[in-house]
Amino acid sequence: MAKDDIVLITFPFTNLSGSKLRPAVVLANTNLDLTVCFITTQTGWQEPTDTVMMPHPSNGLRKQSLIRTSKIATLDRSLAKGLLGRLSANELTDMDSKLKILFQLP
Repeated sequence: MAKDDIVLITFPFTNLSGSKLRPAVVLANTNLDLTVCFITTQTGWQEPTDTVMMPHPSNGLRKQSLIRTSKIATLDRSLAKGLLGRLSANELTDMDSKLKILFQLP
């Protein structure tokens, strides 16, 4: 799995009360862990740091979705259940720019 891959992974709730199997974008891949941003179909409200994704055979998504760059986790690779697809070049560029905004990078 590489940066910009979309995987199905068990993602923890922010209050650690549980977890949910959901798509996520790989930001980094080490020998043991994946650092990922979660993807949601809840598009009713959008943060300035979210990236919009339209469903496409190349990304494996079935509905319009948002990459929530503010929801990042480093998880054991064994929690990844499979590869759904990858980001397009435009989506990757947009996500990278949103991460710069989120972390206040130049």
